[in-house]
Amino acid sequence: MSTATARACANIALVKYWGKRDAARNLPAAGSLSLTLGALVTETTVAFDPALASDELNLDGASARPADVSRTSAFLDLVRAEASITTRARVTSTNDFPTASGLASSASGYAALAVAATTAAGITMSPRALSMLARRGSGSAARSIFGGFVRMHAGQAVDGSDAFAEPIVSRLADRVRMVIAIVGGGAPKAHGSRDAMDHTAATSPFYRAWVELVPHDLAAADGALAAADLATLGTIAEANSLAMHASAIAARPAIWYWQPTTLALLAEVRALRQRGAAAWATMDAGPHVKVLTSIDEAEAVAAALRTVPGTTSVTISGPGGPATVTT
Repeated sequence: MSTATARACANIALVKYWGKRDAARNLPAAGSLSLTLGALVTETTVAFDPALASDELNLDGASARPADVSRTSAFLDLVRAEASITTRARVTSTNDFPTASGLASSASGYAALAVAATTAAGITMSPRALSMLARRGSGSAARSIFGGFVRMHAGQAVDGSDAFAEPIVSRLADRVRMVIAIVGGGAPKAHGSRDAMDHTAATSPFYRAWVELVPHDLAAADGALAAADLATLGTIAEANSLAMHASAIAARPAIWYWQPTTLALLAEVRALRQRGAAAWATMDAGPHVKVLTSIDEAEAVAAALRTVPGTTSVTISGPGGPATVTT
């Protein structure tokens, strides 16, 4: 039996990934830009065992749903093909934050799975190759292979050979914090990201405009990172997030993740900014609000968000590191 354990951090996209140009290979319709978060961690152990008749998945201390086992098994098939083995595996994965609720657990989950599974199978891959492998499990997982600010390239090749993530060096990495406000106790969301983005792409009259917007936001965000300009980066991130949700809300029927507390938190962020604070909101496919801010203002921003009725908890996160093997 060959076993390895890896850990990876979730990432929050500042310029969003929402929609695919090829669902089978998980190729994004447009590029994206994210910040890996040290406070949101997944740890995954993969054990290839000849005694197993089928793959097994234990997620957060319980046997996973058949759909999740099937998705994990399909991903492991990619690793088995690369390693020229057929051995089934036992996968144990734990998130130290709510799973499947809009906090990018699939990103950290498949990044950790990619690193643990390849290590257990005896495969050595470059970070870029690991990024492309992780992408096959979850599009955003390609970014969680790396720490800090990360740029995902959508690519143009049919086989996905140019669709990968890479880290971006910026002086902002030492200054930024993300304040994470949890809404609804972190309960699983009604619409999974994969199905929701497919539905949005198929039915939203705003989706094409969304895809055309992303390259402009990426170029502006790249410039902000190069100049270490937090205000410009935050402004882009908040506008891009709202545009993504607008495209989803316009789908027919609508994909609606927001709760009343979500709206109250967004209003509080705007009020903080009007009072002179460095605070810009972003949201993924879920009700939670994440606020990009500076290291100097993170505590004050967190304190303000804790006063919003309905907010379950608030966490401050610095940038996280790359996915790594622990044992």
